[in-house]
Amino acid sequence: MSESASSGLSRRGLLGVFAATTLTAAPTYANVFGFLKGAGDVRRIRMYSGRTGESIDTIYWIEGQYIPEALNEVSYFMRDWRQDEIKAMDPRTVDIAAAAHRLLDIDEPFMLLSGYRTKATNAMLRENTPGVARKSMHIEARAADVRLRSRSVSQIYSAAMACEAGGVGRYSHSNFVHMDCGPVRTWNG
Repeated sequence: MSESASSGLSRRGLLGVFAATTLTAAPTYANVFGFLKGAGDVRRIRMYSGRTGESIDTIYWIEGQYIPEALNEVSYFMRDWRQDEIKAMDPRTVDIAAAAHRLLDIDEPFMLLSGYRTKATNAMLRENTPGVARKSMHIEARAADVRLRSRSVSQIYSAAMACEAGGVGRYSHSNFVHMDCGPVRTWNG
């Protein structure tokens, strides 16, 4: 990794410095701050993909600043794996997922089912899967579909709703929750 011009520390060095601290994630535009009082000024995302076998566990925000290299890693991880295309994920979506994860108070990472989708992938899914939106937030790299083994869809949905920071869809029959950084709204799929 390259050295940071402002601090002289590498990203890996920053991760080491903060490894022993309390890790936090919160949407930048929501009421989640009350949940995070005294938790520090660090945001972390932890996910794995059953489809690609990849995982990510990274601090992507420190002291009021997103870490561009970490967000690039997140965008790569959340790419459209079917088309192998990457689009920069909206960091607000990452914030919502990270905050919901923190509220669930667990060590298990989210399983990512879908992040960014190309128009071609979204069209294919619309043909084969009920409930896929024509103008999906996934196409804009502003949504994530996640699940956990240790928590129910209702528990994940409640945590995401508590963030009051975007759209939250509950898909109980398919065992996942949709989170996006669009307008605040909820639905059952």
